Amino acid sequence: MSLSASSVGRDGGDGQQPVTASAIAALVGGELIGDGSTVVRGVAALDRADGDQLSMLSHARYGAWYRDTRAGAVLLSADFASLPGNPSARIVVDKPMEAMLLVLPLFHRTSARPLGVHATAMVAPDAVLGADVAIEAYAVIGSGVVLGDRVWIGAHAVVEQGSVIGADSRLHAHSVCYPYCEIGERVVLHSGARVGREGFGWVPRNGAAHRIPHVGRCVIGHDVEIGANSCVDRGSIDDTIIGAGTKIDSLVQVAHNVRIGRGCMIASQVGIAGSTRIEDGVQLGGQVGVGGHLTIGAGSTLAAQAGVVGNVPTGETWSGYPARPHREQMRASAALHRLAAVLRPIEQLVARAAEAPETSRSDAGRPRNSATSQSDSSDSPDPARPHESPAT
Repeated sequence: MSLSASSVGRDGGDGQQPVTASAIAALVGGELIGDGSTVVRGVAALDRADGDQLSMLSHARYGAWYRDTRAGAVLLSADFASLPGNPSARIVVDKPMEAMLLVLPLFHRTSARPLGVHATAMVAPDAVLGADVAIEAYAVIGSGVVLGDRVWIGAHAVVEQGSVIGADSRLHAHSVCYPYCEIGERVVLHSGARVGREGFGWVPRNGAAHRIPHVGRCVIGHDVEIGANSCVDRGSIDDTIIGAGTKIDSLVQVAHNVRIGRGCMIASQVGIAGSTRIEDGVQLGGQVGVGGHLTIGAGSTLAAQAGVVGNVPTGETWSGYPARPHREQMRASAALHRLAAVLRPIEQLVARAAEAPETSRSDAGRPRNSATSQSDSSDSPDPARPHESPAT
């Protein structure tokens, strides 16, 4: 089936609802400057938008793009309203990003939802399916599973024995929910996500590693989203818990017995070791590593690539390895940067000091010249002769 240019926009949207700039201003509660009749059919970045597209300016670093943009309308804050630029309409709002969130649904349809259970899906006879459940091709639903109303299970996804999934949740293709997980309402597992697997727990004995049986649960709260190919281990004895509203990016590892609070934001490639507590509202930047059995205080932030080896107090921002308060880390980094300039003259002094003994030894072994010897002998008194005064 071919797709026409009218069905799929250049920006990936489907252009379903062309709308005027004045209508957008009314929707977001913004101030319209310019031509309110400008028609918008999609959204795009400032540097590639055309005259029928909406864009956004939220940071001064994009001022040059704004000056040259061909966008028909631009959402921007009052700080940038007077910048030179060419859009036909400017829509001034307090928070351009939040305003864009209101506009995007006008141009982007959600995925078409299938109906019922596909003929190739395998559903255990004792599984309980809520109203309007959708199960796509080759999905597997194990014994004793409970799916709430309007749950959507993607193709080849697996929900194993005894797991419970709340209403309006979606498991994308090839995601896996291991046995006895508890997943809340409106949860999203993206493709390749694995939740509830046994964690990395081993005991060395008699020269071999013996796995620790994991009898804890994996509990995921309401409105959690877990990105593609991320893994959340089940608890060994305690439970692994992801608090309501937390968003986890792709390629994240959450180990056994970890407890993550409500409303946390965890970026890609973060690794959280076992039995650590992440309190409410914590933000972890990309590639942060958190050691085991630690506590990250509520509202704190860990900058990208921070390596955490100790507890982080509530509300603080830490960075670096080993992670420390961000200002302290910046001062240490600046001092290290200046260290090369400080060491250079010290190295030169050391080098000169090392050369000095070599020069002294070479002078000691060199024969003295005759002029110097004669001068020295004439100036020195002869002990064999009587002393003569200058008057004599």
